[in-house]
Amino acid sequence: MLGLAKRVGARFLLTSTSEVYGDPLQHPLVETYWGNVNPIGVRSCYDEGKRTAETLTMDYYRGAQVEVRIARIFNTYGPRMCIDDGRVVSNFVAQALRKEPLTVYGDGKQTRSFQYVSDLVEGLSRLMDSEHIGPFNLGNPGEFTMLELAKVVQDSIDPDAKIEFRPNTEDDPHKRKPDITRAKELLSWEPKVSLQEGLPLMVSDFRKRIFGDHTEFDSMATTTA
Repeated sequence: MLGLAKRVGARFLLTSTSEVYGDPLQHPLVETYWGNVNPIGVRSCYDEGKRTAETLTMDYYRGAQVEVRIARIFNTYGPRMCIDDGRVVSNFVAQALRKEPLTVYGDGKQTRSFQYVSDLVEGLSRLMDSEHIGPFNLGNPGEFTMLELAKVVQDSIDPDAKIEFRPNTEDDPHKRKPDITRAKELLSWEPKVSLQEGLPLMVSDFRKRIFGDHTEFDSMATTTA
């Protein structure tokens, strides 16, 4: 893709990830932090893959004058996500709707920050329209433990939903919160949708896709007849 961008003179966007920071030794995360990644760990193929992608992107910028933009995306959620993609918000919502226990890995005290998809799209759009290369953290600074997230899902779907603890995965980051000062100052961007506002929109979409929206189907059938 970088070679193609070079040939046709396109502006290139790399959607990188907060995972480039690994299991960070500082908190919150600023773009100047180099990260703390285990290069041979079970998660390293993703972490190091994105770090390598950032390296290549900057090499093409410096060596071939390709116009590049780099966004480091933090946990994002919203409608149309794959129901069984394994991401924590998808897992919790699908499990609660199906009356299954919410699976929490480890002690549930690890933190993540969750941004609604429309906020991310706005951030990416502003980055591409700007003259700034990045990298930019694009995420919601609102920080939740996994247990707090489970409680929000319970409140939105089923207050009686059970929580089931399972062994944590290796090299799982303990904390994950973006410092978005750079995005605020240079892109005039910050997220607008809180988890409490965005989650019900995702829940509604998941409910329709898991159980089917019979009301909508019946309405369409009547109109057709």
